[in-house]
Amino acid sequence: MTRLLIHVEGQTEEDFVNEVLRDHLLKQGYELVSARIIGNARLRRRRGGIRPWPPVRRDIVNHLRQDPGCVATTIVDFYGLPQRGDGAWPGRAGAVGSEIGRKASCVEKALLGNLSNHMGRDFDQGRFVPFVVMHEFEGLLFSDCAAFGQAIGRADLESHFRRIRDEFETPEHINDSPDTAPSKRIENLVPQYEKPFLGTLAALEIGLARIRAECPHFAGWLDRLESIARQ
Repeated sequence: MTRLLIHVEGQTEEDFVNEVLRDHLLKQGYELVSARIIGNARLRRRRGGIRPWPPVRRDIVNHLRQDPGCVATTIVDFYGLPQRGDGAWPGRAGAVGSEIGRKASCVEKALLGNLSNHMGRDFDQGRFVPFVVMHEFEGLLFSDCAAFGQAIGRADLESHFRRIRDEFETPEHINDSPDTAPSKRIENLVPQYEKPFLGTLAALEIGLARIRAECPHFAGWLDRLESIARQ
């Protein structure tokens, strides 16, 4: 049986793993499913927020080497990934255009290649399954606008959430500018929105099956993880 370590961007994603993903993946055949916040997780007052790639890579490499029987994956938002300088994430600067599959693939393939180079030529690339959320974790919550509103105690906002959702092909297409990213759109409607707490409540209310049905890139990642568990 395989152990799965999910490297996450912050507390919201950590809670999503613990409350939504873990039980499902354990049922698929994993021995253990755990989440770790990337970067310096000891600075708990700074939980969340994307870190530069080199320290993130160091964390993942160390975990893979310490536990040769584990598989590692990530949950990080495409929105906000560093594009330039020493902290840039591989592939992010070249990931442009409207096709989310191509943008996500550009980053994920580059991450796999970069980490594999640091692990050495004998590294089994099947042990690292990078996943970049398009474009932001909050986009997944638009998979069911009624459940989203109900979960955060604002059923009156269902129609507002629906109008946002209907502008795009899928929830994963809700874009990533500083003004129109999913979290910004939510905060405009719910100024007191508390991302870790309310985001987890919403994901639980919506359910994994609904998110999977509405978000094809997310679904592809989950399919991959399930197939690894069954090997």
